[in-house]
Amino acid sequence: MKTYFITGGAGFIGGNFILNLMNSGQAKVINYDKLTYAGNLDTLSSIEGETGYTFVQGDICDREKLTKLFETHEIDYIVHFAAESHVDRSIDTPGDFIQTNVVGTFELLEAAKKYVESKKLTGKESFRFLHVSTDEVYGSLGETGLFREETPYAPNSPYAASKASSDHLVRAYYKTYGLPVLTTNCSNNYGPYQFPEKLLPLMIYNALKGEPLPIYGDGKQVRDWLFVEDHCKAILQVLEKGKVGEDYNIGGHNEITNLEVVKTLCEVLDELVPDSRFRPHENLIQHVTDRPGHDRRYAIDASKIQNQLGWKPQESFETGLRKTVKWYLENNDWVERVMSGAYRGERLGLEKP
Repeated sequence: MKTYFITGGAGFIGGNFILNLMNSGQAKVINYDKLTYAGNLDTLSSIEGETGYTFVQGDICDREKLTKLFETHEIDYIVHFAAESHVDRSIDTPGDFIQTNVVGTFELLEAAKKYVESKKLTGKESFRFLHVSTDEVYGSLGETGLFREETPYAPNSPYAASKASSDHLVRAYYKTYGLPVLTTNCSNNYGPYQFPEKLLPLMIYNALKGEPLPIYGDGKQVRDWLFVEDHCKAILQVLEKGKVGEDYNIGGHNEITNLEVVKTLCEVLDELVPDSRFRPHENLIQHVTDRPGHDRRYAIDASKIQNQLGWKPQESFETGLRKTVKWYLENNDWVERVMSGAYRGERLGLEKP
């Protein structure tokens, strides 16, 4: 049975990944999370107290604490989800993103390097360090073309720049020290347990309350949407079958404009909540001032992970969206607990460059 050290496991993708691992009955998990505003242990309440699951509250910038944990556990996989990830927040407070995403990744790499050296691991064993990153490091595409693993980095927001920096650090620790690393760059995730500052959960939350559905600019920005459960399965494939030192793009094969996303969501809500007094929910859409430096199009070529590792997404955007909306409708208590904290759905990221 493998032992996974998960950073950011109380967040959206990390939490879903841990639930999938624990439900398999084939893993031990150490969940290391600082519990910032977007961290929510409610997500993991179903596995609290289970044998094989341990939660440790901590900061990835705390190398001493990380080192002590690594000394007391036999770890097979480090999966690094922990990050500040909301682009709008990075415009307002870029320093937080540098500290967590760059400095934090550096401290984690240093602790992992010491662990590998102390255990005299050569990289031929099962130990792997998997760094979870984003397609935003590549910048913005034109109307055609796809992001490939060889696409040059051209980040346009403080968030994307911080993730690009962390990607380079991870690669450098492989090239310089032989740390057995893997990196994944994913497209926009959606699904259960996503913090409601992101597009889909925010739109669901607002629509059910009859509040405006804000669309940045003309809404024609294109994103490739990836259902979170598909992403979790891809990460497992990379961990188990990926080649050390390689990067793998993970996409959902669902290129859709933001405006189309919200309109489709409204149609699903109209169907699933037929007695809503706010139907048709599309009437709640409002176009607002665009975000500075807003990339126009992201689209991932995921042929490498499909051809080499046999992974491809199982959910279309329509099936994944329906599952997501149903989950939020059935788990409104989770949403309300999250929204009772410091976050109130306020608009962020209006600072001009």
